[in-house]
Amino acid sequence: MANKATILYIEDDPGSQTLVSRALSFAGYHVIIASRGLEGLDQANAQQPDLILMDINLPDLSGREVTTRLRSDERFRATPIVALTALSQAGEREKALAAGATGYLTKPIDIDLLPDQVERYLQGARDTADTGALMEAHEAYNQEVVGRLEGKLRELETMNAELRRMDKIKDDFIQLTAHELRTPLTLIYGYSRLLQESPVVLQLKESSAEMQSFIVGLVDSIERMSRVINEILTVSRIATGRIQLAVGPANLREIVSDIVASYHDVTRQRNLLVSFDADQWPTLIQADGDLLRLAIQNVLGNAVKYTPDGGVINIFARSGVGNILITVQDTGIGINKTDQARIFDRFFSADDIQLHSTSKTAFGGGGLGLGLAICRGIVEAHGGKIWVESEGRDEEHMPGSTFYIDLPLQARTASPRRAAVETRG
Repeated sequence: MANKATILYIEDDPGSQTLVSRALSFAGYHVIIASRGLEGLDQANAQQPDLILMDINLPDLSGREVTTRLRSDERFRATPIVALTALSQAGEREKALAAGATGYLTKPIDIDLLPDQVERYLQGARDTADTGALMEAHEAYNQEVVGRLEGKLRELETMNAELRRMDKIKDDFIQLTAHELRTPLTLIYGYSRLLQESPVVLQLKESSAEMQSFIVGLVDSIERMSRVINEILTVSRIATGRIQLAVGPANLREIVSDIVASYHDVTRQRNLLVSFDADQWPTLIQADGDLLRLAIQNVLGNAVKYTPDGGVINIFARSGVGNILITVQDTGIGINKTDQARIFDRFFSADDIQLHSTSKTAFGGGGLGLGLAICRGIVEAHGGKIWVESEGRDEEHMPGSTFYIDLPLQARTASPRRAAVETRG
């Protein structure tokens, strides 16, 4: 029981795992089990075992391929790697040795002999084979690896083609569904406007505060549903490369001033300080003004959602040669390092969806996870880029986040101005 060497056993058969583990543990070895080749590589890197027992037929990489990968790492050049397999056909032993195995043991396992065999390999014993047989085995092993690689590549190509097909079906379905929803919603919106302007309803609103609240709630809900559907349509067109810019003169100062003003009631209710100096912003750039408005509004809305009441949001701009750097900085909860690239993906949410809030302006408010994806699509369509920097997420110390939009003063993918822009529905 004095032996404390660590043995990594890579084997997918539970019965063999139990048998070998019990036999070697009883002999005093510390045994680690891995069921797949890739798991075995991870365990080897983490545990640095003294010896590795390896089945050949594993569900992902073969035992020979795992051995070759380990031997390419300086840390495992001298580690005993012993094949323990049911393969007893001619040439299998030589192929394992050619791949870098120290020894070759065949099943069924002799439990009484196994601890002594393991100890012999730990003490430096190596199996040998005829040089000619090893050369033939090495050639056969190389052909086997190339064949498996070709098979995997073809399998991946087939899977990628299927994924692209499914992705297109999904995007088409999302866009079709949004269109189908928008058709009746347009009618509902029209009737709600007529309802508001009806003399009878106007009279009821004046005489009943309750009726007025009903009408306001109805209109607000319809407008919110319309915004959600437009978000889905916009992000779908961005994803499928169908976003088109209507480039023309755009007053960025006016656009951002309007966006900040649109949040006035929210920031007042939540005691948020929004710092904005209009003089920093250019009055003329060549861009799609409506889409830029949507992008910047989404970034500011994101800051509003994740900054607690009483916080500060700074919006400023710095003009360069041919570009402008827009910065939105908040004193909010921050963003985990691992999430900082993913937040620009469609439908991604860093929050627990079980705690989803329907409000888009309350602290911790929710959404579909489309706002920042839309921002990236719009900014990149203009030839710019968007990114975020944050020390991490901490709801106690509030490290905040800073979003950057680097935008050319002249959009690089300009298309002729049209009467109606497709992406705006």
